[in-house]
Amino acid sequence: MSSADINDDDEQKLQHAKMEISSSRKECTSCEQNNNVDDITEGINSIAVLDDVTTCANCGKEGKDSDMNTCNKCKMVKYCNAACKKKHRSRHKKACQRRVAELHDEQLFKEHTLEDCPICFLPILPSRTEPQSTFQPCCGKIVCNGCTLAIKLGEGKDICAFCRLPPPKDFDEEIKKLKNLMDKGNGEAFNMLGGFYDNGTGGLPRDFTKAAELYLKGGKLGCYCAYKNLAGCYHNGEGVELDKEKAKYYWELAAMNGSVEARHDLGSIEGKAGNNHRAFKHMIIAARAGYKPSLDSVERGFKYGLVPKAAYELALRGYHEQRAQMKSEARDRATIAWRNRSMITPR
Repeated sequence: MSSADINDDDEQKLQHAKMEISSSRKECTSCEQNNNVDDITEGINSIAVLDDVTTCANCGKEGKDSDMNTCNKCKMVKYCNAACKKKHRSRHKKACQRRVAELHDEQLFKEHTLEDCPICFLPILPSRTEPQSTFQPCCGKIVCNGCTLAIKLGEGKDICAFCRLPPPKDFDEEIKKLKNLMDKGNGEAFNMLGGFYDNGTGGLPRDFTKAAELYLKGGKLGCYCAYKNLAGCYHNGEGVELDKEKAKYYWELAAMNGSVEARHDLGSIEGKAGNNHRAFKHMIIAARAGYKPSLDSVERGFKYGLVPKAAYELALRGYHEQRAQMKSEARDRATIAWRNRSMITPR
């Protein structure tokens, strides 16, 4: 066999092998997809992204949720226009009022976390019967009396435990500092100056009307003590026309913002009206926040069979847990000092 014959035979075998490999090779689907991306995504561009569709509560007409007219009070139903909203008002009234009441109670009976002292970070119970803190007109902070007393005993100085500034020399300087804080939108400052007018202290004339105005502004700026004091104004008819309903309204605003004293007062109001369920619901929440008068009311309710055992246990357990979180040796000393009237006026 010649070398030429061998080469021809090898070349034929090589060509045959190439043909087998080529016939057995699978097409790359990913490459095919990459080559046809435009074909695949072409349909996506034609798909419209629609808003959620809702139905008019009056006429049943469907429309985009964002374009519908919602009931301002209950937020439950929607209408295609103001005309349908007006036509449906009489049929929707009872359900609307029921839902509004439910939303109101959800806010009213919500438990709040107590504010912490900005120095020791222990919770502070705002209570005039058992004061734990003092509003500082120098920096606008509410500092627990334990930290204030610790500075006095530790450094022998009568200074703010937070900003380290001395207290105002007189009422004129204190009022000036309060007004500076008021310009910065400090609700507590409005409340404190309102108290000055309410009681006729600080060289200011006793002016119930001015006090009520300041309380209202302080409440709107987030000071629940101001709302509580304003409720007292309406309850007693001082500076404003006597109005028990408005008094309750502002007590509720104070409670919604975290005032345990206002909540206790609401419990008393509901109890006198015969609404025992609502009354003790308020008292249990206030007791769980560490407020002793409310716990005493819950205990009396349990003895007379008005409060279930489980509810009383819940209030009692919450009370002791909260009191344990608030307790410190410095605060215990401050409480004794306040009882001896050696502390400054509490919040």
